[in-house]
Amino acid sequence: MPLTELVLRPDLAKVGSEIRVVGNDAGEKLSILSGVISRLDRNAPEYGEGYSDFNTNYIQAAAAASGGSSGSPVVNLDGFAVALQAGGRSDGAATDYFLPLDRPLRALECIRKGVAIDRGTIQTQWMIKPFDECRRLGLTSECENMIRQGFPKETGMLVAEIILPEGPAHTKVEEGDVLVKVNGELLTQFVRLESILDSSVGKSVKILVQRGGKDIEVEMTVGDLHAITPDRFVTVAGGSFHNLSYQQARLYAIAVKGVFICEAAGSFRFESTDSGWILDSIDHRKTPDLDTFIEVVKTIPDRARVVVTYKHLRDLHTLSTSIIYVDRHWAKKMRMAVRNDITGVWDFTDLAAPITALPPQPCKADFITLDAVAHPAAGDAIRSFVRVSCTMPLKLDGFPRTKKVGFGLVIDAEKGLVVVSRSIVPYDLCDLSITIADSIIVEGKVRFMHPLANYTIIQYDPTLVDAPVKTAKLATEPIKQGASTIFLGFNQNFRAVLTPTTVTDITTVAIPSNPAAPRYRAINLDAITVDTGLSGQCGSGVLIANDGTVEALWLNYLGERSHHSSKDVEYHLGLSAPTLLPIINQIRADKNPSLRILNIETNTVQMSQVRIMGVSESWISKVAAANPSRHQLFMIRKIDCPPAGHDAQTLKEGDIILTLNDQLITRVSEFDIMYDHDTLTALVVRNGHELTLRVPTIPTADLETSRAVIFCGAVLHRPHHAVRQQISKLHSEVYVSARTRGSPSYQYGLAPTNFVTAVNDAPTPTLTEFLAQVTKIRDNTYFRLRVVTFDNVPWVATMK
Repeated sequence: MPLTELVLRPDLAKVGSEIRVVGNDAGEKLSILSGVISRLDRNAPEYGEGYSDFNTNYIQAAAAASGGSSGSPVVNLDGFAVALQAGGRSDGAATDYFLPLDRPLRALECIRKGVAIDRGTIQTQWMIKPFDECRRLGLTSECENMIRQGFPKETGMLVAEIILPEGPAHTKVEEGDVLVKVNGELLTQFVRLESILDSSVGKSVKILVQRGGKDIEVEMTVGDLHAITPDRFVTVAGGSFHNLSYQQARLYAIAVKGVFICEAAGSFRFESTDSGWILDSIDHRKTPDLDTFIEVVKTIPDRARVVVTYKHLRDLHTLSTSIIYVDRHWAKKMRMAVRNDITGVWDFTDLAAPITALPPQPCKADFITLDAVAHPAAGDAIRSFVRVSCTMPLKLDGFPRTKKVGFGLVIDAEKGLVVVSRSIVPYDLCDLSITIADSIIVEGKVRFMHPLANYTIIQYDPTLVDAPVKTAKLATEPIKQGASTIFLGFNQNFRAVLTPTTVTDITTVAIPSNPAAPRYRAINLDAITVDTGLSGQCGSGVLIANDGTVEALWLNYLGERSHHSSKDVEYHLGLSAPTLLPIINQIRADKNPSLRILNIETNTVQMSQVRIMGVSESWISKVAAANPSRHQLFMIRKIDCPPAGHDAQTLKEGDIILTLNDQLITRVSEFDIMYDHDTLTALVVRNGHELTLRVPTIPTADLETSRAVIFCGAVLHRPHHAVRQQISKLHSEVYVSARTRGSPSYQYGLAPTNFVTAVNDAPTPTLTEFLAQVTKIRDNTYFRLRVVTFDNVPWVATMK
């Protein structure tokens, strides 16, 4: 395609000139907006904590351009480019700001000649100030007259705004100094100042300023702007690091030094979600620059826990301290990326292989004792709790977090078995750290994840723990509504709280689904509520009898995301302890429970409703006799989409379940019969008639994610259980669970909850076929993906 150049003519930018902005206004393919230049000497605006131009004037005009036009050429009526569109007001006013082309023209000429583009700096930010303000700062009338005579069209002068510590101008130029001369030359404009500095890198310049009515002449060496502009970064343990940039240092008026955590992720994801951290030390060793940081990290073994100290750019007075868990097994590579100005891309090299983790050593500790406890047995239960920290290297199954912390209950101290909420340990691709007695930290592994009841059983090595850990005694009979009990929980500060209370209700619930991103949720369970305000403050705990028997677990349940606050709703409810016993007994016997379930979601219906729906009086009488406390049956609310290769469900939505294998079903616990049967004989009421059906169950192993693919920044795996619960048809088994910010998937719109059905028109029903197709695509080549949204809308994505 033939191309036509635009000639750069910065000298033609004049007040009153009519211009055209040729760009992609508001994301449109092409737009041409008209305007008139109204000002040439506006200071560059500050756009918050991101990148902003400085030490340049902006050209102001009324062109009403919006997002999408940045970098577009601003041409005059003769077709010459006089500026570049740079920004506008954020309050909606039709005011645009253009970048002058004087310095870009100089850079273009250097490129044409094949010479380096030198950039000089004295690490000082200057601002254009009008003459009246300069006078208040100490500009003498003699100097003002000299400037006005030399530059009759000027209305102001350059004034020092920010001088960075330890820079060339530090201690020599002060804030508020009015710039008069550079190397003996009168100067009022950024263009000339930058020209002198760019041609004087490594050389001395003499600067004359007026300070409080006095002439002050200073001499300093011009620094290299490229030297304080990062051209390399390091990724290790999930985080990314580079030397602090001049731009960030200028924003906070600090010295251009230190290691900046540009991506505080992985091991370096601190408790605060803020960005803008400066690393001070790691493993008790200072890290003043990137090279030192690299040498320190090279010596830290995998899975080590080390102390890091750091500060935030907004608060350099406060030194924060954290202990991090160094991940060099999920994130094995330590890589250096260096900008290649010849090819225009970044060159990556591996720096060091991870050091093998040190073998764990046994440790000794004692548990705390609760003061002034009126119930000694309940207070002694503190020895049955451990703190569980779950770190997830990948976001799978729609789970919104990469780290969760809570408490688990020890159900077998000899084997190191712990039961914990599945909202804390949602899947087994994770690192588990178990803290015992607030003193001993050991690694753990996932043994079992319940598909419906919101608990996970994990295990640690008890030989590493020399502490009086106590096996919790679980009740064999379910707690009743109205029963007195003791609530022992852990609040948001991880402190144990204890109070007597009463069971207010036991009701069948299903945690609300999250439509925007399906993730694990508990369904078909009897939830316990109690009469204490502490229950809403604690996400982990137990209900315990006076003799120390655990009657129920108190668990945190992850629910839907609030549309108003965009925060995840969490429910705190009790789970009856006897429901855990069949699973726990198998695991204690070193068996791996292999459950089968009905792929249905139910809700309770009362006798007044079932009578209308066709349930006979004899069955209503049987229900009343079988469950005196709650006269209820279960109606199928939703049929899950079954995994591939499994029989379609013979049950239908709206069916009322009477019996399973001749057992009357009036309680959630009675559905446990499904766990051990490939098929069940179900008696249901459908459309007012009783039907006997052979109902298939599905293995829960097929519902858990065991394989994931990362492609172009998207995390792909088979649709997990929550997806099958919320969708009626699976378009393929290539499901987008998450994507990385800034990746090709993010750029081209491949979003979580999408299904990929084809690559370059080749069908991809499974991950295996998907991988077979994408491995054929050459690097830096466009390809097509056929995609279907969660709402059944097909579309085509082009990616590179």
